[in-house]
Amino acid sequence: MSDPLKLGIAGLGTVGGSVARLLHVHANDLAVRGGRAMPLVAVCDKDRDRDRGVDLSALEWFPDPVTLATSDRIDVYIETIGGEGGIAYDSVRAALEAGKHVVTANKALLAKHAVEFARIAERTGASLNFEAAVAGGIPVVKTLREALAGNSINRVYGILNGTCNYILTRMEQERIDFGDCLAAAQKLGYAEADPTFDIEGNDTAHKLALLTSLAFGTETASEEIYVEGITSVTLADIEAADELGYRIKLLGVAMRTDTGIEQRVHPTMVPKSTAIARIDGVLNAVAIDGDFVGEVVLVGRGAGGNATASAIVSDIVDIARDVKVPMLGRPADTLEPYRRAAMRAHEGGYYVRCMVHDRPGAFAAIAARMAEHKISLESIVQRRRAPRADAPGGTVADEPQPVIMITYETSEAEMRAALDAVEADGHVAAPPRMIRIERL
Repeated sequence: MSDPLKLGIAGLGTVGGSVARLLHVHANDLAVRGGRAMPLVAVCDKDRDRDRGVDLSALEWFPDPVTLATSDRIDVYIETIGGEGGIAYDSVRAALEAGKHVVTANKALLAKHAVEFARIAERTGASLNFEAAVAGGIPVVKTLREALAGNSINRVYGILNGTCNYILTRMEQERIDFGDCLAAAQKLGYAEADPTFDIEGNDTAHKLALLTSLAFGTETASEEIYVEGITSVTLADIEAADELGYRIKLLGVAMRTDTGIEQRVHPTMVPKSTAIARIDGVLNAVAIDGDFVGEVVLVGRGAGGNATASAIVSDIVDIARDVKVPMLGRPADTLEPYRRAAMRAHEGGYYVRCMVHDRPGAFAAIAARMAEHKISLESIVQRRRAPRADAPGGTVADEPQPVIMITYETSEAEMRAALDAVEADGHVAAPPRMIRIERL
């Protein structure tokens, strides 16, 4: 058996603590599978007294992550600090410059600095593995980088944030509005005290940026992603989708087009019959379309200490086995500059909900605006609100009424222009709500 592969962890929170426990529980099996022992010998964390479910008293504690990352005591630096810059960036860069292997779950860091790190790793002979950075315990990085290396990838998409999926699932199943679902997710630990990063789609965007580079051989470009979160999804949208045969999911989608690579994150209506529609709760799912293999769908826990630790340790075992592949699937100098495609025409069109003033000519004017932009309507549903008991005769003149439209395929630009015109005409009480429909 080869010499031990000595490990150091910076950050002993939920993920780092789970990694330490996994390494302890499965130490013997890991040594057999990796062909060498993989002892955890050093750690770095501000809190030395917290109970992490494993005895760390015999380990060497380092005062700061950079010192740990460059120490001769370790062969592999495991970064579970988080954040796109600061000490996480400094320590990972320092480790790679020192020729240390790095394993990280930090999608924000890699979405911004992956190409820079890949170049350093190639120059110094280090490995940088990041399976845990995308979809937690789902092995999507290895799938794209290794298992599907014989394919040209046409599209990759999926549910990449468990917090959003949990909220949308509960809204549908229990008919609870967004605010109450978010509060429940926070109470259960599925959402942070400040959930903005998740619910506004940024977390999904960082993961999608990495999937895009792996799938299409481009440099990462998280700033080029169209991002829309779930905060504007209402219970009325959820109920309408249900009646029309759809479910609403927050999807990250990247696809190859004639004009470049399209990346987008947004709420999406997907048919109930599709596999992605049946992914509920905190689960994640990633679908990959290859030219030879067809569609591959991977499903599993996308977050949480144990699922993330599983992916991190898988990367460590690869290093122990001396499995070495370019970080982004190909040498960094062969990555193509990212070329952003225009938002294309979406198959199946759009769902549009308008609160229309109840007065003559309002709906005709809306239909005319759609026609001006060559948008054909597949269906129109007008739901009159229940009569108000406090109003004379049970109704109120000019009270806005919900109108739902499903369009045929059209372009993003035409759709937005039409809805801007509808809003400017003054026939709606609020900006029209639009959700893309994907047939998948």
